[in-house]
Amino acid sequence: MLAGKRAVRVGDHLLKEIALLLLNKVRDPRVQGVTVTGVRLSDDLKMAKVFYSVMGEKSQINGAQVGLDSAKGFIKREIGRRLVLRYVPEIMFVHDPTLESGSHMDRVFEEIRKAEGRD
Repeated sequence: MLAGKRAVRVGDHLLKEIALLLLNKVRDPRVQGVTVTGVRLSDDLKMAKVFYSVMGEKSQINGAQVGLDSAKGFIKREIGRRLVLRYVPEIMFVHDPTLESGSHMDRVFEEIRKAEGRD
């Protein structure tokens, strides 16, 4: 159980560092507007699934995935410099559709309110 808590703590640090890197250091236009929503780290700290969201069409999501995969080596090197870890985890970027789903639900509720005359 102790390893799981460490994985959560290290995952939180990874989340912050990756978000800062995407915001300030990664210059690839395909990753503009990408939001890192979570990190799930294996208990041995060697594999990190980084969940991200980006608003837009399927083509923008695919472009963001390609951009993130392209920046993976740079991000891993920077994490190695910034965090004191025995192993820098392998990073796998996974699209997280929950923000788009929430945004879609907000639009649906807004349309229902308008249709009922409660705007």
